[in-house]
Amino acid sequence: MADAAAASRDPRAIMSNAPMTPRQYLAIAMCVALNALDGFDVLSISFASPGIAREWGIDRAALGVVLSMELIGMAVGSILLGHIADRIGRRPTTIGCLVIMAVGMLSTTHVGSIEALAATRLFTGLGIGGMLATTNAFVAEYANDRARGAAVAVMAAGYPMGAIAGGSIASHLRVNGDGRDVFYFGAIATIVLLPLIPLLMPEPVGSLLQRRPADTLGRVNRSLRALGHETVDALPPVEPTAPKAGPRELFSPRLRGITLLLTAGYFLHVLTFYFIIKWVPKIVVDMGFSPAAAGGVLVWANVGGLLGSLLFSALSLRFAVRGLLIAAMLASVVMIAVFGQGQADLAGLSWAAAAGGFCTNAGMVGLYAIVAASFPTAVRGGGTGFVIGVGRGGAALSPILAGLLFAGGLGLPVVAAVMACGSLLGALAILALPKREAEGH
Repeated sequence: MADAAAASRDPRAIMSNAPMTPRQYLAIAMCVALNALDGFDVLSISFASPGIAREWGIDRAALGVVLSMELIGMAVGSILLGHIADRIGRRPTTIGCLVIMAVGMLSTTHVGSIEALAATRLFTGLGIGGMLATTNAFVAEYANDRARGAAVAVMAAGYPMGAIAGGSIASHLRVNGDGRDVFYFGAIATIVLLPLIPLLMPEPVGSLLQRRPADTLGRVNRSLRALGHETVDALPPVEPTAPKAGPRELFSPRLRGITLLLTAGYFLHVLTFYFIIKWVPKIVVDMGFSPAAAGGVLVWANVGGLLGSLLFSALSLRFAVRGLLIAAMLASVVMIAVFGQGQADLAGLSWAAAAGGFCTNAGMVGLYAIVAASFPTAVRGGGTGFVIGVGRGGAALSPILAGLLFAGGLGLPVVAAVMACGSLLGALAILALPKREAEGH
């Protein structure tokens, strides 16, 4: 009985087992907002790309390289800043990511060459990549056991939310201004969110107990109060067998297979996901439609993505995540191939893009949910960062590969079919995960 009482007062047990409080929901809502900002910032270059290509006279292959620069930065940022978050804390790392993003977006408005544009997007990507790793860890540690999978999926739904809102605004800005206004808007939104982090997002209890900084008990109790829970009188003992923070632990016998399979699944699905996200505006413009109309089609792709994310979140409360994820990835193969068949009018393009976005985004939120459930607290930021960071190689490769296929004379149906194969191979990697780790709940 004494042991049970002590366990019930373990702050981690409180967070895992107690009902969700309004303050926990508010903190998770902030993570959704941060991911929405990520969604806008990542796609800002896509919204502006048709105008950039026309203004500077660059071809598809060169544009593909520019579209990939931010994704390369995201890969580096996810790996580097994800591990830093495990060592110094989630909240200070998140604040640093926002500062990088604001500086990068503002810098993009002043570039005068394709090389400078590539450099500023690379820099901005560092903050975006780190942000995605930390928000995934934040939500996993803010939510209780029952709500964790759904909460992570809702957080991931913030990405298409940001893309929808940002795309609507960007389409208006493209009519009344130029591509630089898109980046100004992103910078302002980033700066607005910055002071809300210390107000609404306490350092998670699990992160504090893992790192044990000075005055750990006081910090843990401040976090518990901020999230609407009672405080504790003492800290639980340090677990001698608990994993230690650091990249080596990801390749220990216990985690090696999980790390590699999750990274492969993410890499391959992202290859497909970013084909539709990055190339839709240029494809639509090349069909003879206006840049504003192209931005509208991308918005519809993200409307579909938002609906897919929310449906996946709801279904994850009743069904195992792995089965849902594999189904979403296989559906992505079909719908990206359908999009590649081309449509007769703008409405048909919008519906095809929405269907592709529905399936690919459902797959993305499923991947985030499995990643959050698979890594222990000590390496959750670093593990998430590694999977996303290395997996972002697929994101960086996607627009380059598609650009080269287009430049090689292949038509949209063939290019879309090739790019859709990423989700098929990614589904096989997820299928190979040990079932105990892949269920996600």
